[in-house]
Amino acid sequence: MAHQSLIAVTLLALLARYGVLAIWPMPRSLQTGTSPVKLSSDFTVRLEGIHAPPADLLSAIARTQSRLQSDRLERLVLGRGTADVKAIQGAHVLASLTATLHSGFPVRPITEETIRAIDSKSESYQLLVPTDHADATLVANSTLGLLRGLTTFEQLWYDYKGTKYMLEGPLQVVDEPAFPYRGFSLDTSRNFYTVTDILRTLDAMSWVKLSILYWRIIDSQSFPLEVEAYPELSQKGAYSLEEIYTRDDVKQVVKYANERGIDVVMELDSPGHTTAISAAFPEHIACAGKTPWSRYASEPPAGQLRIASPSTLSFASTLFSSVASSLPGTMMSSGGDEVNLPCWEEDAQTISDLAQRNLTIADALNGFIQTVQGVIKAHGKVPFIKSDMVLTHNAPVVNETVVVVWQKSADATAVASKGLRLIHQPSDYFYLDCGGGAWLGDDIFGNSWCDPFKTWQRAYSFDPYANLSIAQRSLVLGGQMPLWSEQSSPENLDPIVWPRLAAGAEVFWTGETLPDGSPRLGANATSGTRALARLHELRFRLVDRGVKAIALQPKWCVLRSGECDLYS
Repeated sequence: MAHQSLIAVTLLALLARYGVLAIWPMPRSLQTGTSPVKLSSDFTVRLEGIHAPPADLLSAIARTQSRLQSDRLERLVLGRGTADVKAIQGAHVLASLTATLHSGFPVRPITEETIRAIDSKSESYQLLVPTDHADATLVANSTLGLLRGLTTFEQLWYDYKGTKYMLEGPLQVVDEPAFPYRGFSLDTSRNFYTVTDILRTLDAMSWVKLSILYWRIIDSQSFPLEVEAYPELSQKGAYSLEEIYTRDDVKQVVKYANERGIDVVMELDSPGHTTAISAAFPEHIACAGKTPWSRYASEPPAGQLRIASPSTLSFASTLFSSVASSLPGTMMSSGGDEVNLPCWEEDAQTISDLAQRNLTIADALNGFIQTVQGVIKAHGKVPFIKSDMVLTHNAPVVNETVVVVWQKSADATAVASKGLRLIHQPSDYFYLDCGGGAWLGDDIFGNSWCDPFKTWQRAYSFDPYANLSIAQRSLVLGGQMPLWSEQSSPENLDPIVWPRLAAGAEVFWTGETLPDGSPRLGANATSGTRALARLHELRFRLVDRGVKAIALQPKWCVLRSGECDLYS
């Protein structure tokens, strides 16, 4: 049998012999051989044993077959594909890939599997590419698992003059993610991104098996989200009527994401970062536009919701309810970062409301959090909240709340000590916008607050379990890398995100251990003969597919694995 003839070899040996396997993120289990395999000219992907297959599964297969034809990634070695001509000529020919579900598992659309509860999804799959003229096989417990397996299958093949081939057959992958939550957080308020930009980003996210788009859709600067209950918010709070995400836009983005195995967690940051609401409803915003902004906000313009006002609580409840009811997923965020106490302390209306209700600011803040999280929960969604609300303000949160740990990585320990589930988004490892210099005017020597620039190697070095006890590990759902858009826009979206975002994808898919048993963060982990070599191939594949991913090294280095390492 083909599977009995597989030869397990270490990744290091693979690198020495052929270069690298162009797989990212690295599977949990991988066995390879030494024989070349090429796809037949009429190669097909077919389903077996799945009656009335869901339309989104058929679409995923069609995308795979299209990319197998259109991808033009040549192997990144001296001579490129010409180095493999002899191997290609004698390669085993693979005619088809047969995909099926394990017996007894239900056939659901990918979109349905994607929006299941975060801890109940099945993304596992097994993939076998033989060298005995049999079909390749892909087996999973769900259509979402089949999607992940198709993604891996696409990455196996190099191109040389239209022939698709690999050099390490037979190959067997047994794979599943280490963490269910693997995300990208995108701020589309400070600068507006078109739906086309977001869809392109979702495609690239799916190619590295990311599972979450955390959509930071509103902020102080603009309110680009059309809300059914309050259409005035976007009509008056967006930069322009052309820079609005309509309800149809949101449906399109969510559907597109779900079809590609990506759930959407929308954040309505509150009570801070809400100045844009004042354009339509000034009565709900304290210190709107007040100066100097640095006293009343983390960045201009100042303004946040009047948390002690009963009418503002009612407004916030309706806002969250209107948005939550339009989203199919099981998660939603109320944000909560960077609230400013002087804004409330010097606001006459807030002072009056506090006195009338015999509340402190802390009481009012807790009441606001309970209100909006209660609305999220009432719509069947798990509430998310930012870590400073829990750690700095000690705000009580509803059961099952997920905390976004963002200020620094060390805060995860304090959140876990409260018994709260968390996702990692630490500014000291993951912020994609850091290192761009100050964006404030009249600040010649200014730097970004989270300097230095976060390289892919820095992100890759992150340990999700650092300083956590064994018992606390189950509280970690995963993590995400964010892009804050003060200095980003459609023009630089691709290069500022890619390929660095892929580092986070591997951190949270592959986990602690590589397939050969070595630690992911072992010696020389980011060497040009190890992770960097594979990331180069991913970057070239992204560019080939139309994503303007930035180069990581001179091409001279790319074609000479390891020769540009620090101590080579």
